Amino acid sequence: MAGLWVGAVVLVVAGRRGRRPRQQLMRTTVLWTLKHVPHYSRQHLMVSCSLGSVGYDPNEKTFDKILVANRVEIACRVIKTCKKMGIKMVAIHSDVDASSVHVKMADEAICVGPAPTSKSYLNMDAIMEAIKKTRCFAAEDVIFIGPDRHAIQAMGDKIESKLLAKKAKVNTIPGFDGVVKDADEAVRIAREIGYPVMIKASAGGGGKGMRIAWDDEETRDGFRFSSQEAASSFGDDRLLIEKFIDNPRHIEIWVLGDKHGNALWLNERECSIQRRNQKVVEEAPSIFLDAETRRAMGEQAVALAKAVKYSSPGTVEFLVDSKKNFYFLEMNTRLQVEHPVTECITGLDLVQEMICVAKGYPLRHKQADIPINGWAVECRVYAEDPYKSFGLPSTGRLSQYQEPLHLPGVRVDSGIQPGSDISIYYDPMISKLITYGSDRTEALKRMEDALDNYVIRGVTHNIALLREVIINSHFVKGDISTKFLSDEYPDGFKGHTLNKSERNQLLAIASSLFVASQLRAQHFQEQSRVPIIKPDMVNWELSIKLHDEVHTVIASNSGSTFSVEVDGSKLDVTSTWNLALPLLPVNVDGTQRTIQCLSRDAGGNMSIQFLGTVYNVPEGQEICVIEAMKMQNSMTAGKTGKVKSVHCKAGDTVGEGDLLVEME
Repeated sequence: MAGLWVGAVVLVVAGRRGRRPRQQLMRTTVLWTLKHVPHYSRQHLMVSCSLGSVGYDPNEKTFDKILVANRVEIACRVIKTCKKMGIKMVAIHSDVDASSVHVKMADEAICVGPAPTSKSYLNMDAIMEAIKKTRCFAAEDVIFIGPDRHAIQAMGDKIESKLLAKKAKVNTIPGFDGVVKDADEAVRIAREIGYPVMIKASAGGGGKGMRIAWDDEETRDGFRFSSQEAASSFGDDRLLIEKFIDNPRHIEIWVLGDKHGNALWLNERECSIQRRNQKVVEEAPSIFLDAETRRAMGEQAVALAKAVKYSSPGTVEFLVDSKKNFYFLEMNTRLQVEHPVTECITGLDLVQEMICVAKGYPLRHKQADIPINGWAVECRVYAEDPYKSFGLPSTGRLSQYQEPLHLPGVRVDSGIQPGSDISIYYDPMISKLITYGSDRTEALKRMEDALDNYVIRGVTHNIALLREVIINSHFVKGDISTKFLSDEYPDGFKGHTLNKSERNQLLAIASSLFVASQLRAQHFQEQSRVPIIKPDMVNWELSIKLHDEVHTVIASNSGSTFSVEVDGSKLDVTSTWNLALPLLPVNVDGTQRTIQCLSRDAGGNMSIQFLGTVYNVPEGQEICVIEAMKMQNSMTAGKTGKVKSVHCKAGDTVGEGDLLVEME
């Protein structure tokens, strides 16, 4: 049986309905690597990213029962499609995943071992036993849903895949892998490859012995300097030359093949926003490609798929330079994490297509049938600390979890719920957050709102980084490459940088929130006597510390609206001020914001998630209330400390400069 690897989905199918050509891929299990899935009804695409299907005939018989050999999010995704198709589902799980969402969704569930993947999800003997127990097989064999073994093996070997790509006339990164003898030969090779080129030390590393050359003169100089550096650094002056891909983009073409020799390309996905070679934000289509380049890439991707007789969904990945030259990188023989954006713009359910192809049906669509309808963006939401190398894993239990599905054009592919554990044993992905719009601007605005409305408590997450990426001016213009994060944040990610207007908004919101909580507390504490503070007539002078700077803020309220003076500006802040809700919609001078008050204490310390980033805001606690000219004014502490002594009592008349309260 072919090897199963982490992050893959294996569908083991059987219980055939109708006739199907017998396959002898393997006598036992047919195994496929898949990753995350949805459906969409084309007529619903303009309003949401809900699951649907285009062209599916419910009378087409497929399988009675499918076993999904994976966990949580992708398993849940597959189960949704299979249930829509009337197929019974079997889930497998490790002992720590016994209460996971995918287990609850399935018709049957089997434990295949303890938490480590090698002893459970990659335990082939245990999976085969689960197949037998749940009778996920037909009389003659078990069927694997996915491409055949030849395609998986051929595309899994980078050398073989590049040779096959060249044979199929797919663009590959040109280069000269032999030893360059002298500067004249370097120029000749560089001209054959085409500028720019990279001159590299054969034994090099760490950037030493490397030069980029854009013309013949730079090639001669580069040869001289690189060979000298190589000799001094590595004791080896041998050089090689290859094509330099300047500011490359990572753009993928989705392909879909059947067992009858048909194959289609389903447009592209822009996957250039990466950290540690892992994608962070994806979108479809790419803002960079024109129709001609898109068609050329699609046709080459299909040529490669046909060359290996590819029969399933899959992805051909390319590097694309600034002049729209594209070069084959690799082929992924599975359903990738970012497939939802392809589904959004085409209206296809790729899991459903995969199952129908495995059954032996020919593709139901022609190339001319594949549209680009609207725009879709996907953010990978991880339990990671984005302030550490753009995301180091975080573990813990989700104490509160609420997906932003109340917003239009939002889809969330997840497999967790409140109380779920983010374990050290598995990938820390929380979900895939997808937004869809009629154009890129709408899709990005919906993503911004969705990130603000996503409640994740109990683990550290990367919402702040995701939000900063999608509002970044270079990203919005489409000026991106695979070096985007390192170029934009050379010193690491630091969170959102507030401009003056945003800072004043935060201070106004924080002060309003603080006063609202104080008024609420007084309402409950002083019901038996006349309130010291009249809710409709009070000025609160607060000292708010933000980023080691102390700001004096004066707030007054009238009902649910606070009028706040901060640094010479006056802002009106309106909200329901329902402090029990995880999300608090706030209107600041006509600008709508959604904030999350993550924590607050009696000392005036608050943690507020604002514009994706969490800010700690200490505020001065009320010490006393002074009435002047029938207006009541709250006096608050300007620093942290303890009350040493009080020099006044309720009802006293005091003058300017009188000592009222001492602190230490």
